[in-house]
Parts: sequence; C-alpha cells; structure tokens
Amino acid sequence: MDATTLMDRIYRQQRHIYDLTRKYYLLGRDQLIDEVRPEAGATVCEVGCGTARNLLRMARLYPEARILGLDASAEMLKTARSKLARAGLTERVPVALGLAQDFDPAALFGTDRPLDHVVFSYSLSMIPPWRESIDHALTLLRPGGHIHIVDFGDQAGLPRAFRAVLYGWLGLFHVHYRPELLAYLRALGADGRAKVTIRPLYRGYAVMARLTRTA
Repeated sequence: MDATTLMDRIYRQQRHIYDLTRKYYLLGRDQLIDEVRPEAGATVCEVGCGTARNLLRMARLYPEARILGLDASAEMLKTARSKLARAGLTERVPVALGLAQDFDPAALFGTDRPLDHVVFSYSLSMIPPWRESIDHALTLLRPGGHIHIVDFGDQAGLPRAFRAVLYGWLGLFHVHYRPELLAYLRALGADGRAKVTIRPLYRGYAVMARLTRTA
C-alpha cells in the first residue's frame, strides 16, 4: 500500500476530530513554531502539514513570510484547504500533495529559490523513509537555512507504564517513536552537513531539534 492510500485510510474520518484530540499530546508544537522566526520574505515549508493547524499559526505570527504546506494525505488536505479558505489564506498559504522524501517545491509551489526553513512537527514518526526525508530537506535549503523538528521522545523521565501505553496507542495510527533519530541527527552534525542542536522537552516526552545547513 502506498503512503497516500495508507494516510487517507487512517485520516478519512480522523481528520474531522484531529485538532481537538491531538492538542492534548502533540506537545511542543507552538514552542517550535515560536522559534522558527523567519526573516521577511523567507519561505517556510511544513512537511506533514495535516489540517493546517500549524500553518495558520505561522501565518499569523509571521505575516511577511511565505508559508507552504505539504502532506501525503489528500484527505487531510481537504480539511487544510477548508480551514485556510475560512481564514482567507488560500492564496497566501498554498498546500500540496507530496511525499517528504522527494517533493519538488518548484513544481508544487512555483518557488524560484531554495527554502529557508523546513518544519517537521510530529511527522517524522509517521514517515517510513524518515532518513531520506531529512536528507532531502537539507538539499532543498539554502546554506544557513534551518530544519525544525519536534517529535516523540524516549519518555525517560516518565513512568514506564505511561511509555508503554503511549507507544502502543500511537502504533494504532502507524506512529512510531524512533530511538535512532537523535543518533542520525548527531551524525549529520559530525559529518559537517549541518549544525545540530537537540533538547528534550517535558521530561523526555518530546524532543526538539534544529539543523542549520552548513554548505
């Protein structure tokens, strides 16, 4: 089953209650958005934009930036487009169907220069080719551009039973904590491909990372 078909199957009904339910456990999203801080005229692309919840917040916070959204689910994009239309942001915040590991911003959005910021907000835990997706995002950035990541952490500071229940429940939606993610990010830093900063949030419930392309 391809990624779009799988995501559409999961979210065909979930999209109607997604924002209401996810606000209780997708922690750190607003903190990540607050730290993007694009310069005027900068382009920010969220990979896995879902219902456009984050896109709307970024559009409000950063009115002089160009905000783009990509998602693998056509069903989720129905909700995203509806919400953007109600906010009068259809033209300013375009969204498109595509895959994180190979999308082309020029073809999808008509961009004529590299991206300044790429955002992965609880999306890498849903993307099987997550390494390729990070690598691809780096190639799309200008030198000095940034990747911003927030996703599930190791829950190290929380009870073991909580961790087991959370991971089991997430698995029902094909969401998986990736313990190898931080090692991969650190390797990118060691290889000189990016400057990498990582910090845990909420006793390890989540992790936030920022990669800055070095060349």
